[in-house]
Amino acid sequence: DNAPRIPAAAITNEDADRLQRLQNRGVKLIVRLSMEARMLPDAESANVVAEIVGREHPEEVIVVGGHLDSWDVGTGATDDGGGSIAAWEAIRLMKKLGLRPRRTVRAVLFTNEENGLRGGAGYRDQHKAELPDHLLMIEIDGGVFRPRGFGFSGSAAARALVKDISSLLAGIDAAAIGSAGGGADIGPSVESGKIASMSLDVDSSLYFTIHHTMADTIERIEPADLAKGVAAIAGMSYVVADMPQRLPR
Repeated sequence: DNAPRIPAAAITNEDADRLQRLQNRGVKLIVRLSMEARMLPDAESANVVAEIVGREHPEEVIVVGGHLDSWDVGTGATDDGGGSIAAWEAIRLMKKLGLRPRRTVRAVLFTNEENGLRGGAGYRDQHKAELPDHLLMIEIDGGVFRPRGFGFSGSAAARALVKDISSLLAGIDAAAIGSAGGGADIGPSVESGKIASMSLDVDSSLYFTIHHTMADTIERIEPADLAKGVAAIAGMSYVVADMPQRLPR
């Protein structure tokens, strides 16, 4: 609160690249920037939560989630409406198929990722006493393009198990396990509870073409890619939730 209020702006990669091309050709650039954004008072908001309660260990939890808010220049379909829908759909599929794993699988659609992370911090604070029994948190916030696998952060023992599970996703070419995984929304809980974390790894070659731009609309989401991402999330979260043993810390 005691820091200077310095205006800041962002332009799209597409516009930045155009300016660079013009400069490279020796064109004199004059940019007029009109900024109408302003800070408004905080307003009440909430996370949206749905879960399938575990049949044997309901207190042990696997979380999958994305965030509800977006930049208002587009509709936030990629950042992060698609991720939120993918998390929700993974839970819906388990329910439709009558699958009830040993542990609870919880979808959390976080609020306020773009402007303060209050949804992530609020979840951590509300569930602080339960975090030791959170075994894995998965975030989908890199777009729902063609899935390649997951990034993973956790112990070597947990990584070995996750790699075995990921082999089930070879049929949709989503079996890769990267060196690190996590996300802004799950970050407060992961850090506080020392919880293993994952993020959906996708072909992100188009992500920054539409990220935080007017082009971030539902027309840019390929249904087949989204469906494969949902399958990967549902498969990974269900198997971790249904294993006889806990995913090791």
